[in-house]
Amino acid sequence: MKRLIKKVAVIGSGIMGSGIACHFANIGVEVLLLDIVPRELTEAEQKKGLTLESKVVRNRIVNEHLANALKSKPSPIYNIKFADRITTGNTTDDLSKIAEADWIIEVVVERLDIKKQVFEQIEKYRKPGTLITSNTSGIPIHFMSEGRSEDFQKHFCGTHFFNPARYLKLFEIIPGPKTSTEVLDFLNNYGEQFLGKTSVIAKDTPAFIGNRIGIFGIMSLFHQVKELGLTIEEVDKLTGPVIGRPKSATFRTVDVVGLDTLVHVANGLYEGVPNDEAHELFKLPEFISKMMENKWLGSKTGQGFYKKVDKDILSLDLDTLEYRAPKKASFATLELTKTIDKPIDRFKVLVKGTDKAGEFYRKNFAGMFAYVANRVPEITEDFYKIDDAMKAGFGWENGPFEIWDAIGVEKGIELMKAEGHEPAAWVTEMLASGNKSFYTIKDGATYFYDRASKSQKKVPGQDAFILLNNIRESKKVWSNSGAVIHDLGDGILNLEFQSKMNTIGGDVLQGINKAIDLAEKEYNGLVIGNQGANFSVGANIGMIFMMAVEQEYDELNMAIKLFQDTMMRVRYSGVPVIVAPHGMTLGGGCEMSMHADKVVAAAETYIGLVEFGVGVIPGGGGSKEMALRASDLFRKNDVELNVLQEYFLTVAMAKVSTSAYEAYDLGILQHGKDVVVVNKDRQIAEAKKHALIMAEAGYTQPVRRKDVKVLGKQALGMFLVGTDSMEAGHYISEHDKKIANKLAYVMAGGDLSEPTLVTEQYLLDIEREAFLSLCTERKTLERIQYMLTKGKPLRN
Repeated sequence: MKRLIKKVAVIGSGIMGSGIACHFANIGVEVLLLDIVPRELTEAEQKKGLTLESKVVRNRIVNEHLANALKSKPSPIYNIKFADRITTGNTTDDLSKIAEADWIIEVVVERLDIKKQVFEQIEKYRKPGTLITSNTSGIPIHFMSEGRSEDFQKHFCGTHFFNPARYLKLFEIIPGPKTSTEVLDFLNNYGEQFLGKTSVIAKDTPAFIGNRIGIFGIMSLFHQVKELGLTIEEVDKLTGPVIGRPKSATFRTVDVVGLDTLVHVANGLYEGVPNDEAHELFKLPEFISKMMENKWLGSKTGQGFYKKVDKDILSLDLDTLEYRAPKKASFATLELTKTIDKPIDRFKVLVKGTDKAGEFYRKNFAGMFAYVANRVPEITEDFYKIDDAMKAGFGWENGPFEIWDAIGVEKGIELMKAEGHEPAAWVTEMLASGNKSFYTIKDGATYFYDRASKSQKKVPGQDAFILLNNIRESKKVWSNSGAVIHDLGDGILNLEFQSKMNTIGGDVLQGINKAIDLAEKEYNGLVIGNQGANFSVGANIGMIFMMAVEQEYDELNMAIKLFQDTMMRVRYSGVPVIVAPHGMTLGGGCEMSMHADKVVAAAETYIGLVEFGVGVIPGGGGSKEMALRASDLFRKNDVELNVLQEYFLTVAMAKVSTSAYEAYDLGILQHGKDVVVVNKDRQIAEAKKHALIMAEAGYTQPVRRKDVKVLGKQALGMFLVGTDSMEAGHYISEHDKKIANKLAYVMAGGDLSEPTLVTEQYLLDIEREAFLSLCTERKTLERIQYMLTKGKPLRN
C-alpha cells in the first residue's frame, strides 16, 4: 500500500508541538495545529469586551505558542513564509478536521491519563488507516493504546522527536503491542527521506534508546565529578569538542536544556529500571537536589551550573554551592592530541593519559562500554542503533561502539575490568568467533557484527547515501595536502576539501582544477562536496594577510586571479559541476556555489558573502556574480536600480541565510536550477544523481557571458549618496563607507557614462582591482588580524 502524507494534525502546541508543526511545514506538508480552549479571559481580552466564546480567545493558546516558536532563536522554520502552511485551531471546535489528516501526532502534556483521554477523542473523528503517533520521551507506549479499536492499535506507535525538532536528527520510533510492520517501515523511511532524520526503531523500554544512554552518561558524570575532584569547567573541557561532542559539553548543555528536564527523565529511570545494574547512578546526587530546591535550573531561571552577572560568566563550585570566577582548565593529556585532527583518532591517546584527564577517560569509557553492551538486546537488538541514537540525538561525532572500536575492543575490555566491570557475554562471543571489531568497512559500505549469525552484516539503508569515510582510501584518484578526489562510480568524481575548517587556499584551488581536468578527460561529471562539520568558511585569509603585510601585491594579485579563474572554470567546464554546500558556506565557499552548474544544498546551509567583515569585498567572482544576477533580472523588472540595490545590500550587509531556503530570497540560490535536500547524509548521492542526469542529457559547456548590463554612473551616484548619508547618520564607519563604495564601483560596472553591456571578465578585473586596493588599507589589515586572532569581526 502506498502512503502519501499531504496533511498532518498536531495535537498540542507547546514548544515540542509547535516545533514539530514547523518542521512538517518546512518540508512542504500542510499542518493543522490544535490546542485546548482557555478557561478564563486575560485582562487585555476583558478590556476589549471579548468573551470565552470569541474565536480569537478560543484559539489564543495555540496562536500564542506558535507565535512564540516562530520568534524563537534558532528558528524552527526554514523560511518564515512556510508558516502559512500551518492552520491553527482548538480541540473543542476543530477536532473533527483531523478526519482530513494522513498522520495525527499527539504532543500533549506527559501524563498517561490525559493522553488516553485525547486518544479517545481522536478515535471519534480519525478516518481508518490514518497514522496516529504519540511524541513522548518516556511514557510506555503499550499503556497508551489500551482500549482503542483494532485499526487504531495497528496504526499507532510512539514517534519521539528530539527538541528542537528542526535541528536534532534523532527520530525514535517505538512500536506498540499491535503496530503493523507496514507502519514501522513507512515511518522509518519517511523519517529518513522526508524529515531528514536518523530513524531508529527502539523497544518500548524506559526512556527508549537516546535518553536511556544519554542520561546514564550525564548522571555518571554527576557522580564522578566529586569523586575525581574535578571542577565543572574541567568536565566541560574534557567532554566537549576534544572528544567530538558539542561545544556546550556537559554542564553547559544541562543549563540550556534545563536541569528540571534532566531530573524528570532521571527520576523516571530510577523508578522504571529497578533491575538495571547502574540503578543507583540514576539517583540524584545531593548537589543536584539542592540546585532543584533553589530553582537553579539553568538558562530558564538565569542560573544553573553557570550564572551570568553583568558581562561575566560565573561557575558553580559544587562543594560550597557558591558562584565563583571561572577557573581555566588545562590537562597535559589534551595537549598531546592537539595535532590530531579527528576526534576518533584521539581516543587511543586520551585513555593512556597519566594525569587526571587520563584517569577520567578510562573510568568514563569503561563505565559507558559496559553499560551500552548490557543494553543489547534489552533496548535494541542491534548495537549500531545505540551509536545512531547518540550521534543524532546528542550531537556526538562518534557513538560508544565506534569509540570502543577506535580504542580497540580488547583494550576496552581491559579498561572495563580495571574498573570492576565485566563485558557482556555477546562481546566475548564476538571476539571468540574471530570478529575483532564491532564495525568493518567493505566495498564502500559499513558492516556491523550481528549477534544472531555471529558474522558481519551490512548496516541497512546505506544504499541511499554515499559516505566519504567509507571510500576515502579505496576510491581515491588523486590528493594533495588540502583536497582529495574520489571516484563515485558511473563516471562521476567527487572533490573533498581536507584543509582546516575547509578553507580555500592554493592546495584546494589546485584540487578543483585537477578534478575538472580529470573529469573532462576521462569522466562525465564532478561533485564538489564534503561531509565535514561545515562546507567551507571561505578563503584562507591568513595567506591573504601575510601577502598584504609583506606588501607582496603582485603575488596577491596572482592569488586572487587564480581564485577567480578557478571559479570561472567551475562555471565554464566541459562537464557538469555540482556543488553540495552544507553548514557554514561563507565567502569563497558561497562564491563557488554561485558558479556551479547546479547547487544541491543541505537544508541546514548557512550561506553568504561575508567579506565585509574582514574589510574587503568578495574577490573570487562574488561581486561580479551579484551584478550579473541583477542584470538578468533587469529584463523582468522595470526598476533596475531597485533590483541592483537589493543585490548590493545582500553583500554590503554580509547577509547569511539561516537555511538553504532563505538563500533563494538572497539571490544566492536560484529557483528552477538549484535544489535542497533535507537529509544531509543523502546529499552527495543526490548531487551525483544530478551530475549524471545532466551528463546523460548531453551537457554542453556554456558560452562565456558578454551581455551583462551595468548601469554605470546612474547606479554609482545612487550608491555613493546612500553611503554618505549612512556615514553621516553614524550607521557605518568611514572604513565601512570606503568598502561599500568599492563594491558600488564594481556592481555599477565603474563610472561608465551610460548603461552598457560588458563581459564577465571586465567585471572580474575591476573586482580584483578593488579587492587589492582594500588590502593596502591599514584598517582592512586590522580587521583581518582581528578575525584571525579573535574569530569575530572588528568594526573600526
